[in-house]
Amino acid sequence: MDGKLRNMTSLYLVKADEVLCLYRIGSRVADQRYVGSAGGHFEEKELSDARACVLREAREELGLLEQDLQDLKLRYITYRLKNGEIRQNYYFFASLKESRPLVSNEGELRWVPFSQTHTLHMPVSAYHMLQHYVKTGRFDSILYAGITEETGTNFVPMTEFED
Repeated sequence: MDGKLRNMTSLYLVKADEVLCLYRIGSRVADQRYVGSAGGHFEEKELSDARACVLREAREELGLLEQDLQDLKLRYITYRLKNGEIRQNYYFFASLKESRPLVSNEGELRWVPFSQTHTLHMPVSAYHMLQHYVKTGRFDSILYAGITEETGTNFVPMTEFED
C-alpha cells in the first residue's frame, strides 16, 4: 500500500419514502450503476471541505444551488481499499425546498422507494450505506463511518469526545 487516495462525494435527495438516484452513464468509477443524484471527485481546493465539493457537484450535475436544498447534512463516510488506493466517500443527504423536475447531464434520474433500494446495482460502499440509511440512518441524525470489506460494511456512529 503506497498511500494513494481517491476522495469522492455524493448527494442523496429524499422525499417522503423515496430517494433520488442517478443511473450513471460514462463514469470512470461507477458506470452503469445507481449512485446519488450528484457527486464526483474532489478538486484540489476542496480537499478539506466535502460540503463545497457536494455543492459544486449539485450545481454542475443538477443545476441546484445551496438555497434549493433543505437540511443538507453529511451523514456517512466510507472507506474502501480498491486497486491499491483508499477510496473515501462522503455521503450527504438533503431534500428539495420546492418540488421540481430535475435532469442530470451524467445519466438518468429516478425516484426509488426505500423499499426497493436493495434491488439497485450500485458500487458496494454506496449500496451498504444506502441500506443502512433505509433501516437506521433515516430515523436519526448521526454521522456514521464505515469500513467496506468483502463481507459488507461495518458502520459505527462518529461522536466527538475530549482527549
